[in-house]
Amino acid sequence: MTRLYRAFACFCLFSLLAYAVSAQDTSIAFGPERARWFCIAQEVQPVLQQTVVEPVGLVRPVRDSSAFQGWRMEPAGDMQQFYDMTYKRGTPSVIVDFGRHVTGYFSFSLHTDGWSDAPTRFRFTFGEVPAELTTPFDPYPGGLSRGWLQDEIVTVMTCPEHITVPIDRRMAFRYVKIELLGVSGSFQFDFTGMRVRAVSSASGTPMELAAGTPEMIRRINAVGLATLGECMQTVYEDGPKRDLRLWIGDLYLEALANSYSFKNHDLTKRCLYLLASLADSTGWVSATVYERPEWKIQGKGTHCMDYSLLYGVALADYVKYSGDTATGRDLWPVVKRQVEVAREALDPAGIYDNALKPSWLVFDWKSDLNRDASIQGLMTFAVDRSYELARMLGTEKEVSDWPKLTARMKSAARNAYYDRKSGLVLSGPDKQASYLSQVWMVLSGTLSVKEGARALSAIMESPDACRIGSPYAYHYFIEALIQCGLEEQARTALIDYWGGMVHKGADTFWEVYDPEDDFKSPYGFFPINSYCHAWSCTPVYFINKYPEVFQR
Repeated sequence: MTRLYRAFACFCLFSLLAYAVSAQDTSIAFGPERARWFCIAQEVQPVLQQTVVEPVGLVRPVRDSSAFQGWRMEPAGDMQQFYDMTYKRGTPSVIVDFGRHVTGYFSFSLHTDGWSDAPTRFRFTFGEVPAELTTPFDPYPGGLSRGWLQDEIVTVMTCPEHITVPIDRRMAFRYVKIELLGVSGSFQFDFTGMRVRAVSSASGTPMELAAGTPEMIRRINAVGLATLGECMQTVYEDGPKRDLRLWIGDLYLEALANSYSFKNHDLTKRCLYLLASLADSTGWVSATVYERPEWKIQGKGTHCMDYSLLYGVALADYVKYSGDTATGRDLWPVVKRQVEVAREALDPAGIYDNALKPSWLVFDWKSDLNRDASIQGLMTFAVDRSYELARMLGTEKEVSDWPKLTARMKSAARNAYYDRKSGLVLSGPDKQASYLSQVWMVLSGTLSVKEGARALSAIMESPDACRIGSPYAYHYFIEALIQCGLEEQARTALIDYWGGMVHKGADTFWEVYDPEDDFKSPYGFFPINSYCHAWSCTPVYFINKYPEVFQR
């Protein structure tokens, strides 16, 4: 019935959109193809797997300067002790531990004497990490909406003898702090149950690691799988706590990890079709799209050139790992269009100039990063990878000038950014030496393997270099090290960085991680950070793609 309903709904949508395009504006890029693409995306929408997860015990927060963000949890009792408690006016707050990070729908059950002369009010605060439950949320100092913080006021108006109360909002958390805010002085009750209906579209069995794989690598892989699994919903979400949206940069990295674990290729296919169907009128794909209350693009900050160029790379990898060349051919025009849009930003010398086609450039959570060399390298990388896709599809004659384009861009980049004396790529008017400038000149093939190894080795020794500020950017650093044959350095970097999060108690990998600053937040308030974030899951990809490097 569900499949028939989707087919009927897609038919109606296809008819309406096709009519709208033909009758009102035939200049919209891809025309009526958009409706068909949207229907395909809806046809492969995954069914969410549901698992009931129950709490494992009570915990209490303890200040500890050596712990992540200065707090750790210690055991404070088992669940039977909690269920044996009688709640009444004056009962102190408690924190329940679910034992691991979960994403899903929380509910609780109460037993009462069947009568109360007033409503009963609770505050439930859901925390991914301990410090979320010890840091006051108000007055709220953050830059993003206060609404992303996971604290809910629940008022039970009437209390029969047995009642189960669900919270409609999907939560992403490990710990729940329960506070009794209001209750009649003549009323008491106890909790009889608490559970989460956890949801994910991840299915299938990931590959087993080699028998001799070190324990830390196993732990990193397990945390990466948990991160990926919770971000795999009806799309690849960037984070199940925040923003709950499909972003191209996260999609690309999640799809890589998925290809070496769950292999749910239909989810990748769905996301690629959704992004294509919701491109702007010129065919430029948006960096992010909203799923609820209905599918649409973001109104402000819609385009990020580094993300839109990765669309073709993600499609190339999808075709490579799934073997689905039909989808590749269907969406090939979208890939070509992204390159055409990006070429509008090239100056006569072949240097990318963001002023010619303004867009937000992501790359990293680093406000001090000069992105000139990085976007030059990423565009070169993306066009080369998109040309590989054309060769897989047999459409390379349509873009026969692309190899000459990237050759010109590489030559221009070497002239503009490469300092042969120091062996470093220097970006911008201040000649900034950053990790990412080296990384993208390596991944693009602008530097040879020997030159790349020299540049990466030099930047790691430079105390003044602009360093990496996020797991997203760190992925590309690891990739560049491997490409240059610096496998031991790649292994060490992965263990130090993602293993650092594991050492600090991560159940899932975090959106933002600076080993020198536990409180770093791009939003001005660390509790609003996402502590289960898609772009952080790629150790799964590295560990399983390169077992000779990481599983020994």
